[in-house]
Amino acid sequence: MRARADEVERGRRLPADLAGALGATGLFRLCVARELGGIEATPRELVEIIEALAEADGSVGWCGMIGASGALLSGYLPDAGAREVFGDPGAITGGVFAPRGRAEAVAGGFRVSGRWAFASGCQHSGWLSLGCAVADKQDVLTVLVPAAELRVLDTWTVAGLCGTGSHDVELEGCVVPAERAVSLVRSRPRRGGPLFGFPAFGLLALGVAAVAMGIARRAVDELVTLAGAKTPTMGRRTLASRASVQADVARAEALLRSGRAFVADRIDAAWARASGGGEVTVDDRAWLRLAATHATQSAAQAVDLMYAAGGGTAIYRDSALQRCFRDVHTVTQHMMVAGPTLELAGRVRLGLEPDAML
Repeated sequence: MRARADEVERGRRLPADLAGALGATGLFRLCVARELGGIEATPRELVEIIEALAEADGSVGWCGMIGASGALLSGYLPDAGAREVFGDPGAITGGVFAPRGRAEAVAGGFRVSGRWAFASGCQHSGWLSLGCAVADKQDVLTVLVPAAELRVLDTWTVAGLCGTGSHDVELEGCVVPAERAVSLVRSRPRRGGPLFGFPAFGLLALGVAAVAMGIARRAVDELVTLAGAKTPTMGRRTLASRASVQADVARAEALLRSGRAFVADRIDAAWARASGGGEVTVDDRAWLRLAATHATQSAAQAVDLMYAAGGGTAIYRDSALQRCFRDVHTVTQHMMVAGPTLELAGRVRLGLEPDAML
């Protein structure tokens, strides 16, 4: 993946053969129900795997996260839809949860139209999940549509995570059968073990944080390598000999490791409740979301320190530091870990009623 990072960046997508190779490892089956031949990995395993992918390449890590976590739908869909989409061992899903589309109930399903931004993986996925507001109802559906039925609009010209192929997609008047539609907001899992009792949106937020943590780990490692070899202009000692750089490396390690520790602590608490057959509480969900947001913000701060310490070397296209900088600050903009998510945990801690729909 590291060897092909420039190809991924220039192509603005994950190449089909690389997506297929990742799929062959079982990556996209991590969150598929065992009943359908999936792995049902633990949340800890998912986070560690995505973090490792993102350390190699942020865009690959992001596509891996989207494809793996999107397979949670396998636990919620009606039987026929679950088998159709996830019964195929080679299935790769991408898509958008945000309800940017419209769904109108018709005989046997829903007529769906809309345009969705940020459709990560739309060019290498066989299926796309799309969020829709249901006409005349206060409800949000996620529908699964064959990728070939959607029109991809070339919109993904961005600062970071350039290789994720997160273009806009468009659909007009497609009838989606009811067995390929589900509400993650109000539905209960139909199959699977404790993974499907773990908060679905909490898991998505943790996946986003895992990408940020992997990018930050790469940035720290890159700076350490650079610092041992680089003698700054007008200097006589290596960058590593500077006290300010030593302190910044220490700060970056503390930011990254403490963020990861908070994530692990909150995963373990929620997982113990889910695997014990209990209901994951609003408090559990709030701290999961806080841990994910905190880890993402801490990772971005760590990358900023390493990018600044790299000096002029860091700005060149052949420096991994500049890409880490661009990628991690694109991750921070995701709605699952953006600043407003802090309000949920704050309201819970202050004893106020939170909006816990997501």
